Amino acid sequence: MELCTQSVAVDHKIITRRSANYHPTIWGDHFLASYAEVISGGNYEGEEKQHEEVKEEVRKILVMAPSKSLQNLELINTIQRLGVAYHFEREIEESLSYCYEEELISHGEDDGCCLHHIALCFRLLRQQGYYVSCDAFRKFTNDQGNYKETLVNNVRGMLSLYEAAQFRVHDEDILDKALNFTVTQLKLILPKLSNSSLAKQISNALKFPIKDGIVRVETRKYISFYEEDESHDQVLLKFAKLDFNILQRLHKKELCDITRWRKELEIVMKALPYARDRVVELYFLSLGVYFEPQYSIARKILTKVLCFASITDDTYDIYGTLDELTLLTDAIERWNIEASEQLPSYMKIIYRALLDVYNEIEKELANENNSFLVNYSISEMKKLLCTFLQEAKWYHGKNLPTMEQYMTNGTRSSTYHLVATTSWLGMGEVATKEAFDWIATEPLILVASGTIARLLNDLETHEVYTYSVF
Repeated sequence: MELCTQSVAVDHKIITRRSANYHPTIWGDHFLASYAEVISGGNYEGEEKQHEEVKEEVRKILVMAPSKSLQNLELINTIQRLGVAYHFEREIEESLSYCYEEELISHGEDDGCCLHHIALCFRLLRQQGYYVSCDAFRKFTNDQGNYKETLVNNVRGMLSLYEAAQFRVHDEDILDKALNFTVTQLKLILPKLSNSSLAKQISNALKFPIKDGIVRVETRKYISFYEEDESHDQVLLKFAKLDFNILQRLHKKELCDITRWRKELEIVMKALPYARDRVVELYFLSLGVYFEPQYSIARKILTKVLCFASITDDTYDIYGTLDELTLLTDAIERWNIEASEQLPSYMKIIYRALLDVYNEIEKELANENNSFLVNYSISEMKKLLCTFLQEAKWYHGKNLPTMEQYMTNGTRSSTYHLVATTSWLGMGEVATKEAFDWIATEPLILVASGTIARLLNDLETHEVYTYSVF
């Protein structure tokens, strides 16, 4: 990507505009055609019936597993890693609640199996939202507070400790040491392992720990890892494959619907040749937020809103003049169709299409009597565009903000506030008005996430400009 400029005549004035020469979308109508191929053949009713039958078999396995056993913890972990835990939320919660109340993490002798057991229990409980002490890991350290070298012989235990350490919080030095210890040792161990399922899991975990992975991507990988493991459960594996295929068909249908919606916006995109067409990538982002079938409407809503966030980002970053951007920001703040009259023609198209999308969302949510919640997303969209305008003012005025000024503005311009708020639309009873009121107060977790998103985005942008300009 290389920035260039072009001069155009607007109202008898010569205006110099920038262009990033973004690569055009590679997807086209691919997902319209691919979904048509998917539904053209196959006995899907039979597959879904089989899916329900096998699901109940898995439920029985989960319910019958001894509550205090390592077997139960490994079963829960496998179900989660295979991407089917959303079918058994009540059973998993009951089991982990029992583990927490009985303080099972503190049980066991100081042996290799115990490391795997305690680390797995610790991670599963913290994933579930339980705060458990990390003191249980002190039994694996020596008098100097370092982890015992003998632990390296227990490869599975080391991997479990590595994943557990990802859930550390501030001032948990023992987990900081655990992370450094396991990363170093697992990298040394890896070349010595045969091309086994465990070796592949370690290699993948060092790049994508469970906490950081995109669920559906990691699910697909883990199904393959699990199938290669000679001790795998045939019923679990069968259910995971059935569930993955059924969900993938749903996701392809959603992409088909989103692609069709994007084609209906063709007149908008043709008027905005500078803007990136990122609908597929943004759907993938939405899929990373939630993949479960009950959130189908929410995924579509989030994707559509993010498409317009992307278009406006390119408008503020690349194309608009400062005067035009100021007019657009003022019009967005007013949020009514009459406010578009003062805008240049290309901005009128953006503005009216944005209002149309939110009107569609309101109608969609009217069925749930939740259309009023759309105002929370609209409010975040307004605030987002104000941050885009501030960045444009810095650029056009050739002003260099202080780091504090940049990060205060950048935390919101990362789009994270908009994503977090909009992602709750269409989630039904899960997302209450009280939840929206809470997130509107900008809690620390939201601000911190926005800061991380801003810095990661800037690092990526820096790499793109560094390696693409010759």
